[in-house]
Amino acid sequence: MYRFVGRLTPDDLEAIATQLYVEMLKSGYTAVGEFQYLHHSKDGSAFDNPAEMSLRSLAAARNTGIGVTMLPVLYQHAGFGRQPPGDGQRRFINDTAEFLKIYETLAKATGSDPDRHTGIAPHSLRAADEEAIRTVVPEIDPSAPIHIHIAEQEKEVADCVEFSGTRPVEFLLDRIDVDDRWCLVHATHMTADEVRDAAASDAIAGLCPTTEANLGDGLFDLPGWQFEKGALGVGSDSHISVSPVEELRWLEYGQRLRDRRRNVAADENASTGRNIFDAAVSGGARALGRTGSHGETGLQAGARADIVVLDERAPVFAGHGAETFIDAWIFSGNVTVVTDVLVGGVQVVTDGHHPQEHQIASRYNDVVRAILD
Repeated sequence: MYRFVGRLTPDDLEAIATQLYVEMLKSGYTAVGEFQYLHHSKDGSAFDNPAEMSLRSLAAARNTGIGVTMLPVLYQHAGFGRQPPGDGQRRFINDTAEFLKIYETLAKATGSDPDRHTGIAPHSLRAADEEAIRTVVPEIDPSAPIHIHIAEQEKEVADCVEFSGTRPVEFLLDRIDVDDRWCLVHATHMTADEVRDAAASDAIAGLCPTTEANLGDGLFDLPGWQFEKGALGVGSDSHISVSPVEELRWLEYGQRLRDRRRNVAADENASTGRNIFDAAVSGGARALGRTGSHGETGLQAGARADIVVLDERAPVFAGHGAETFIDAWIFSGNVTVVTDVLVGGVQVVTDGHHPQEHQIASRYNDVVRAILD
């Protein structure tokens, strides 16, 4: 991974991001939180514009039409106790002053565009310590989203306990004012008390089941989170798979495998698929700052007109009505049934195709072949 990112130019990043965003749109994502690590040139020196790499991701979003929330990553250390970063991480590193310059540039670039937003992403408690987080948070827009990796792996939890005497989620909630604009990415390894307190903070759990499975990280406590009425969203993260359906399916299936029971997310009011879909729409929109002026999401007045059209003639929907339609989509396989996608009322996918998909894919293929050659 470090060898690959060590070779990326701004043009390369833009080509790769553009291809990714087309794939996301065609699979049914209408918006993405761009957790942007890369800030510097290949040798680790700053670009003339410190936000150069992030601006390329923003350009890719505008070119494809996907909604985006730019989340520049504050990354300073290789581990708890301010361990020095490795050579492969030199493109990530900023002090708080330089980081805030990147944020300010992006905030100005996204401006009042209702489909483009800017927040921040302190990478994790091991890479951005308490002092750095306390320094940058007061300097950003008070409504801007804040995303952080937390309690993703058991080693991270053990290292945090060794460093501070407390677990990561407990440490964050005790020392930082976490509220409804925070997104706790992964949050895989939490105690029952941490689940209760994190949900009560109104933070969103940002879940990435295909990545968490690919890395062998573990399983999020969905039943506990639902019991505490916690909010959640799903993301593609490392893009091992680019499909919101697969993320939702494995969110549920992981719980079934661990607990050896069925229909974990279902309740007396709604089916499994309906519950996790509605939760992901609501929590995901809030995590990206894409709600209406009064917090509206979904198909209702005041919400962003982010609309995904499915092919009702597809065999997976045969015999299904409104009550089971979403369940059929999530649990009936991997055949693409997305026909049209609108972002903020603008149609960006028609009959399953993005208007620039062939040119974008060709450019992407050339870039990746050159990097790997």
